Amino acid sequence: MSGETKDNLICDDISDEIIAVTERLAVRDGAKNVNVRRVLKEMNVTNRVFYNRFHNIDEVLEIVYKNAVIKMQDSVVSDIDINTDFFEYVIDVAVNVLIKTYDVKQQFSQYMFEHDSLTEANRLWWDEKIKYFAKVGRETGQIKELDDDKLSYTIWCFFRGFNADAVHRKLSKEEAIERFSFGLQCLFDGIKKQ
Repeated sequence: MSGETKDNLICDDISDEIIAVTERLAVRDGAKNVNVRRVLKEMNVTNRVFYNRFHNIDEVLEIVYKNAVIKMQDSVVSDIDINTDFFEYVIDVAVNVLIKTYDVKQQFSQYMFEHDSLTEANRLWWDEKIKYFAKVGRETGQIKELDDDKLSYTIWCFFRGFNADAVHRKLSKEEAIERFSFGLQCLFDGIKKQ
């Protein structure tokens, strides 16, 4: 990566270090408390070092957030073992995503809602995954015939709304998991093939 440029900005190991320091500060103190001055102080470098590589702190926070979303997406396994209970499998996947993202979402909750352009790509990624799970559920005879677009949107809103509320109300991770699992089971009871 050393020596590369984008828009006349330098992309090198120091760029990576700025991203890493920003992520560490955001996780520790919350994204809203991260600014260029804090990153510079943590790294003991000058303004020039930062601004030769990034336009502003929001640009770095966007990279940190996108990296967190990618890590979370990578944690989702798409291959479903048809010998396992479909609904147990999906609930396990959903709870594992909640666990892996809960702390990140606590730190980035305000940032996420201020940067909706990032969530559209994430929503489209989830739309594809949810529709895949619905297809498998239908093929294995476990869920009703439903409109995939409406089902995907409903599940997306449930996940996003649940996470936003749990983070905002500062539920413990354990309590959030318990309530999330309960709500997800209720939702799935409505789509099970009778």
